Amino acid sequence: MANGISLGKAFGIPLRLHYSWFIVFALVTWALTVGYFPHAHPHWDMKTTILAGILTSLLFFGSVLVHELAHSIVAQAAGIKIHSITLFIFGGVSQMTEEPKQPQVEFRMALAGPATSLVIGGTFLVIYFYFANIPEFVKAISFWLGWINLVLAGFNLIPGFPLDGGRVLRSLLWWRSGELLKATRTASNIGRGVGYLFIFAGIGLIFYGSWINGLWLAFIGWFLENAAATSYRQLALLDMLKGHTVSELMTTECPTVPPQLNIERLVHEQILTSGRRCFPVMDRDRVVGLVTIHDVKSVPREQWANRTVADVMTPVQKLKSVSPDDDLTTVLRILTEHNINQVLVIKNGNLLGMVARDSLLTFIGVRSELGT
Repeated sequence: MANGISLGKAFGIPLRLHYSWFIVFALVTWALTVGYFPHAHPHWDMKTTILAGILTSLLFFGSVLVHELAHSIVAQAAGIKIHSITLFIFGGVSQMTEEPKQPQVEFRMALAGPATSLVIGGTFLVIYFYFANIPEFVKAISFWLGWINLVLAGFNLIPGFPLDGGRVLRSLLWWRSGELLKATRTASNIGRGVGYLFIFAGIGLIFYGSWINGLWLAFIGWFLENAAATSYRQLALLDMLKGHTVSELMTTECPTVPPQLNIERLVHEQILTSGRRCFPVMDRDRVVGLVTIHDVKSVPREQWANRTVADVMTPVQKLKSVSPDDDLTTVLRILTEHNINQVLVIKNGNLLGMVARDSLLTFIGVRSELGT
């Protein structure tokens, strides 16, 4: 979900539009313009119908965004940082930096979205039923947005993890057992079961001739099943890393380079001879940055002799670092959130070592194979 278009921020949370969103936006707009509005209001001209379709579709996805914001605002109130909210082909997703620490927090977070959709849907239906003097155009849009938000709330309350209803179920199982991983496994299995039901129902609709609805339902089922399985694996992974510190995994063999070294010498004297892909940059025993093969590749070959490490390195101010006592879950979060391959280990301003992505993956792979 990292790719997409930035929409700015709301309540300090970055908002993004994934490229796949344009597919579902086009489908919803097409369905409204070609199917719903011409059938419900056949006396409208084409211009009015198209305008209603586009505006209704935009307002619907605005409702989805508000739904996700409700989750995120409750999470922030509980001290959980929200990395971003992204609208994509299946709706919206709030990307949290960590799991809730208590079941009651997750319960509130999970219910906030459907409750918001119910309020939005109810508001639009009130406009439709109780404001008789407003234009038909506005009433038509309000009616569709009213019932579709109620449907959105109901769909999200299906007890299939990671849907909101599945998260409510997990919070209750977690509260009862006191074990988050066990509760997640149960909720995820139910979520996968719901996903398979959607897939089978979609296949059934296809055989009965409803190709578009059948394919779409099966596609949603596949996504739900995959998301449920992935969510459990992610939590199991975090549980595996919990209690293990950076000091267990970091390498202290970190050849450093000075900032004034030119790229030609960096390549031939360091990269090619050692096979290493990144080097901390030190100036008088002080870390000033990090230079990688990716940085070197950004410079044309003919300029290597005239450009220095200082010209291409990532300054220390922009680097992510950890201390040797930090949990390995922190390292995993940094590597995945920022899509980087290594993180420096620094304590009291001193470089102690480095943790690389491949080392962490090896650590995870060995423990998974041994079942520890």
